[in-house]
Amino acid sequence: MNMSTASTPPTLQPKKPSSQNAPLSEEKKRLIAREKDEPEWSRWGPYLSERQWGTVREDYSPHGEAWEYFSHDHARSRAYRWGEDGIAGISDKFQHLCLGLALWNERDPILKERLFGLTNSEGNHGEDVKELYYYLDATPTHSYLKMLYKYPQQAYPYAWLVEENGRRGKDMPEFELIDTDAFADDRYFDVFVEYAKADPHDILMRITAHNRGPEDAPLHILPQLWFRNEWTWDGQTEKPEMSVFEQDAIVLQHPKLGTYYCHFDGATELLFCDNETNVQRLYGTENKGYFKDAFHEHVVHGKPQAVNPLQSGTKAAGHFIFTIPAQGKIEIRLRLTRAVNTQPFKDFDSIFNLRRAEADEFYAVLQADIADEDARLIQRQAFAGMIWSKQFYYIDIPIWLKGDPSMPAPPKERHHGRNSEWQHLNNADIISMPDKWEYPWYAAWDLAFHCVTMADIDPVFAKNQLLLMTRVWYMHPNGQIPAYEWAFGDVNPPVHAWAVWEVYKAECDANDGCGDLDFLERELHMLLLNFTWWVNRKDIDGHNVFQGGFLGLDNIGVFDRSAPLPTGGYINQADGTSWMAMYALNLMRIALELAQHNRTYEDIATKFFEHFLYIAQSMNNIGDQGVGLWDEKDQFFYDELRTPDGGMMPLKVRSMVGLIPLYAVEILEPEILDRLPNFKRRLEWFMKNRPELAALVSRWQEPGRGNRHLLSLLRGHRMKALLRRMLDETEFLSDYGIRSLSRAHKDAPYIFNCIDNPMSVSYQPAESESGMFGGNSNWRGPIWFPVNYLLVTSLRRFAEFYGDEFKIECPTGSGNMLSIHAVADELALRLTRLFRRDGSGQRPVFGDQTKFQEDPQFRDYILFHEYFHGDTGRGVGASHQTGWSGLVAKLLQPYKHD
Repeated sequence: MNMSTASTPPTLQPKKPSSQNAPLSEEKKRLIAREKDEPEWSRWGPYLSERQWGTVREDYSPHGEAWEYFSHDHARSRAYRWGEDGIAGISDKFQHLCLGLALWNERDPILKERLFGLTNSEGNHGEDVKELYYYLDATPTHSYLKMLYKYPQQAYPYAWLVEENGRRGKDMPEFELIDTDAFADDRYFDVFVEYAKADPHDILMRITAHNRGPEDAPLHILPQLWFRNEWTWDGQTEKPEMSVFEQDAIVLQHPKLGTYYCHFDGATELLFCDNETNVQRLYGTENKGYFKDAFHEHVVHGKPQAVNPLQSGTKAAGHFIFTIPAQGKIEIRLRLTRAVNTQPFKDFDSIFNLRRAEADEFYAVLQADIADEDARLIQRQAFAGMIWSKQFYYIDIPIWLKGDPSMPAPPKERHHGRNSEWQHLNNADIISMPDKWEYPWYAAWDLAFHCVTMADIDPVFAKNQLLLMTRVWYMHPNGQIPAYEWAFGDVNPPVHAWAVWEVYKAECDANDGCGDLDFLERELHMLLLNFTWWVNRKDIDGHNVFQGGFLGLDNIGVFDRSAPLPTGGYINQADGTSWMAMYALNLMRIALELAQHNRTYEDIATKFFEHFLYIAQSMNNIGDQGVGLWDEKDQFFYDELRTPDGGMMPLKVRSMVGLIPLYAVEILEPEILDRLPNFKRRLEWFMKNRPELAALVSRWQEPGRGNRHLLSLLRGHRMKALLRRMLDETEFLSDYGIRSLSRAHKDAPYIFNCIDNPMSVSYQPAESESGMFGGNSNWRGPIWFPVNYLLVTSLRRFAEFYGDEFKIECPTGSGNMLSIHAVADELALRLTRLFRRDGSGQRPVFGDQTKFQEDPQFRDYILFHEYFHGDTGRGVGASHQTGWSGLVAKLLQPYKHD
């Protein structure tokens, strides 16, 4: 294409304001004002990670051993280079200043300042946080935030968790904190942390600690503030300072952030130290100072000399000491503000009450159509988890590679190691992340799903996140979108265009059909580069059949598709090819929308229409050898292994790989064709003169409801055949969604004889027993929310074409015939069952944990796991990956059929 079209055409119109007459909630008004940056309500937010240790950013080891290089034990004593972490924390958007929580129960060996978890090598199924905490509420501007941390009263079982998980093999479940005696007899504290903003720079913090146990129990609470260490590394950055302002108050002065004041209501003492590495403890080097771990030394080990007696530094805390009565509670108040306030707590309660009421008002509008109280609770916590999981992410790859002027040079190996080819990458932004502990870094395809959900509560944030991934300091010059911190050059499924279109549609629905065309156009231009990267890099033979590698489905195949194959050769991937077919249709649809305002885009829409057809042809007939990815006997799509000697072999694993062709579906509306005569004319010519391709388009000569035309990889017969397998409860269909691997492989594992070494794939409903994929053998479980969500949305698109007359048996063999709309609704219902209480009051996500299921202090706090047991629905993997399991919020909203 002629890239001169990249400038905004004068015919494009910006979005129009909504004409809806419903009164706006106060939070909605703030969102509108924030859109203009008047005032700056998102300047402060829950941007603090819960784990900075063990990340790639902080790894300066020769061979990229991040987990071992920077351990949890080092974290309390070692200054971070690229970010900060804490419990229930917030920061400004550049993370100059952080505010978080520290606790001590007078029995723990360390001050609890950050969450604890196992590293990749320590866990029997990879890394895992070993804490219990919940995100309970949040508004998009962070005007109100609430979370809960459950803190045992006995000594925290650090050693027990490490030792027991180290003892267990991959055939055993993970050993969690709830499996220890940490909560026996309810001897624990529920520590609720809430924030409310009086204005964008006036932040109130309330900490309420409940003693759930039968006896009085001591608790030290230290709300603490600290400046991110920006001054150590180059020797030139001006150092900020905190010092006593008056009784129970400190003043905080930062060269970029300005001056703030923090008031503590009745602290026992104010403590100060510096956010600097304790080189004496870690390296045995004599050095005087008041280091990062000073509060730990003072509170836990009784060393008052560890803190600065002059009461100044770059880290400060208010130290509160309580004995909380059995079944009693205490409350702490703190206020961080730019202005001097002589009565900081006079209006404290009224501000909190107002912001909580405004949060209720905001969600009442959103949930007006949800009658079920339990569903409203689940949805609100799902949104809260997504808002709390925004994080400040900072890395500058050139500096990371060459090192800082004031520090020793990094080992030379890193110049040819991880991410060394991403020298343009420079990130310093608030980014939506999967969670704040296990994934304190962005993953581009996770983020695409996050944005689809976030669009319902904060469409501007969702759009800006998608734009961010395609900015020139993120996207590689060759057009690749960065995947994730551990390997920016890895390959994620190309779902960005799908998310762009979904976010655009959501905003249209909220604004009487008016969407942000500028956003759509900007993204299309950058995604053209990314699509070209895929075509040039991941289609080895140039036959429109794609490889891709990892693509998220790492635990349900024979091989590690990111590594060289033991057989040599390569794999033609049914999922990679289907993702690209979907990508082509997504870009076609975006171009068609823009073409209705600027005819230039008709050519681009035509290009992607034709490219889709070439991919569809290749799914059925690759090159001259007449071998496709569809197996007529099994009625299923399989990957195909191509060996160096020219051999071809289908890899007959019945998995999600073979269902992904369902995602590539789009409808051409007659109204669009009539408005775009050039596109329509080219379409008709192509279909007439390429009859072999026209035959691949489902019902091209037989328009569906309303004279619609369907573009799909699947004609009616194949779609029905694929759905029969998908809806078979002995294969894919579970009570809680679609399994990633057919249950048929439980009794009949797929075995591939690889150079006299049999390799097998068997159905494992939860934790995987394979260690093939880097130790994280539990990454992709049987019920995986994002791919299930895409199945639901694809089925709804098919239903718009076929209408209610087209029936399919669901479940297979039941004799129950449903329309495709009804099948989509049934699948959505099963997915929401993961979190809902069933007839006996049990939530499947909690599995057989009696305390989670029955205790009133646990049963309504939801964990949004990474994936779910294929037979029982029990949550597995990362316990707070609200990022994409938060898609349940979309499914809980009643779907309105055409």
